[in-house]
Amino acid sequence: MHNINYIRDNPIEFDNAMKLRGEDAISYKILEIDKIKRETQTVLQNLLSERNTLSKEIGYLKSKNGNAKNEISKVEELKEKINSLKELENIKENELNSILTRLPNIPHKSVPNGKDEKDNTFYRQWSSKPKFSFKPKVHYEIGEKIGLINFENASKLSGSRFVILKNQISKLERSISNFMLDKHTQENGYIEYSVPFLVKEDSLFGTGQLPKFGDDLFTAGDDHWLIPTAEVPLTNLVRNEILNINQLPIRSTSFTPCFRSEAGAAGKDTRGMLRQHQFTKVELVSVVEPEYSQDELERMLSCAESILKDLNIHYRVMTLCSGDMGFSANKTYDIEVWLPGEEKYREISSCSNCGDFQARRMNTRYKKDDKNILVHTLNGSGLAVGRTLIAILENYQMEDGNVEIPEVLRKYFNNKTLL
Repeated sequence: MHNINYIRDNPIEFDNAMKLRGEDAISYKILEIDKIKRETQTVLQNLLSERNTLSKEIGYLKSKNGNAKNEISKVEELKEKINSLKELENIKENELNSILTRLPNIPHKSVPNGKDEKDNTFYRQWSSKPKFSFKPKVHYEIGEKIGLINFENASKLSGSRFVILKNQISKLERSISNFMLDKHTQENGYIEYSVPFLVKEDSLFGTGQLPKFGDDLFTAGDDHWLIPTAEVPLTNLVRNEILNINQLPIRSTSFTPCFRSEAGAAGKDTRGMLRQHQFTKVELVSVVEPEYSQDELERMLSCAESILKDLNIHYRVMTLCSGDMGFSANKTYDIEVWLPGEEKYREISSCSNCGDFQARRMNTRYKKDDKNILVHTLNGSGLAVGRTLIAILENYQMEDGNVEIPEVLRKYFNNKTLL
């Protein structure tokens, strides 16, 4: 959510920032509503002060057995005006919030300008693409051939964009999540949480999924929604809190299922496991002081990268342009893993700095020098477990159809080397 004081002082800069996010110039409308609201508040305060003065006069006159008929009549007139002004104030407050809550975050100055993923810029890469002496298969061909990935039965149970994993591939998925959690908690300094998979609207508002992206979510009745990512419960742990500066930085992680309707993905990646309604992910969340948030973004990115380095899988990092970033982010890095079966790079993690955008929506602050200051929040995948499984299947596949188990995962398989 945006700081109205910033918009008042910098309307042109705000409009330029919104244009970079694909939005129309809107500061004039915001400031027009804000002006009416503030003028209404001024008149309202004056009328409330006048009413209080008259009330005191009425009390004094009555104590002296005087006639307070005129003063009482004036108070009744003021009451009607005050009620009308309060109603107008609420209307303008709601209009203002309706606009501000649907506008994306302002891009950081280091973010490249652009409209879509074609304008994202290369940041760095690690290792090189693997070479095969045979034509590598895509993940679903590998899994279906050995009978351990089943889309047909999943469709029978739940419809499209679901999958059933069996036996060793199911165990591989579990071992990947265990490895990620062990890495992030034992080496990367994150605290593990087990969180609810159902949240209320306030939590989704706090992180920016609602009200604008309700179509991308699954509802569960009684004001509950299935989480699209553990970012939602992890970040909202500090909602409506005033933190002690000694609590910062807060670094948390959680392994959860994630549920997304993929409302805007009709026809995209309909085969395989790349785009599912239900998938698993290890999430990273940080809550920090403002001056450290850009450094924390680099740290979070390195923590996510460390998983792929340990798995010895080639990837590249892209800096997302202004038009391709998520709603709440002011800067985002995407880690894209190489999939030899597809001969494509595919996103496996997004790491984002949200600045104070989510903190303002959540009313989360910390105390420093007797002042309450908005925190900065960050989130990132560390990593998407299903896509990591895909990357292992495709990068570690063998010509005979078997799959080698990455060395760091063999401890979860009693040191077996093949699935």
